[in-house]
Amino acid sequence: MRFTSQTSSDGVTERHFALPFTFGAIPGVLWTPDGAVGARPLILMGHGGGQHKTAPGIVARARRFAAECGFAVAAVDAPGHGDRPRSEELDLLIAEMRTRMQTGGDVTPVLADVHALIAGQSVPEWRAVLDALQDLDHVDAGPVGYWGLSLGCGLGVPFVAAEPRVRAAVLGLNGDRQTSTEAAARITVPVEFLVQWDDERVPRAEALALFDLFASAEKTLHANPGRHGDVPLFELDSSVRFFTRHLG
Repeated sequence: MRFTSQTSSDGVTERHFALPFTFGAIPGVLWTPDGAVGARPLILMGHGGGQHKTAPGIVARARRFAAECGFAVAAVDAPGHGDRPRSEELDLLIAEMRTRMQTGGDVTPVLADVHALIAGQSVPEWRAVLDALQDLDHVDAGPVGYWGLSLGCGLGVPFVAAEPRVRAAVLGLNGDRQTSTEAAARITVPVEFLVQWDDERVPRAEALALFDLFASAEKTLHANPGRHGDVPLFELDSSVRFFTRHLG
């Protein structure tokens, strides 16, 4: 892992990195409390579709987890997002999804195709990033959580199912059972799942069906009125309490 820049503000250090990997370097960001030493919980954050590792919502949550909870937090650009090249196949799927959104068509099958295309690459990448981060003295092998909504959930479900180091996950704004059914059924860690009741991208029934698939003994459904991008700010308060409870 090669760190390329470092800044600090309001008690949080932000370090950009690049991790060499099979499909090319994985660009990412690590947030930690200023002067962090010794092992600490780590939260991996998956951004939404069309976003990137430093999207405003990602940064705001990451900085709060680091400043208020003392956690380390990392985000990377998903394949085809941010500073990473996009394939022609992904471009065609995104164009089709935008067309359907503009014409009132059903975007669910296209979203499933996007997630399936990216997930096969993103899961081994996240595991490589986790390995590299836990080699750092100020992260080490502490407990791990995962936070991801929308695309971050679509890619997070197979990752959480495959990675035993993850102890708790905040997921939601997704109902992709085409690629997540088997993986969701293998998730047994505590889950907090967010649903927007008037989501124009994810049918409510699909989101509820995905929640039902999780095998977790502790899983909580957080349903709020509003469209896909209208997640209330107070849900971050809940995420802070959730990860503090389960990661320590």
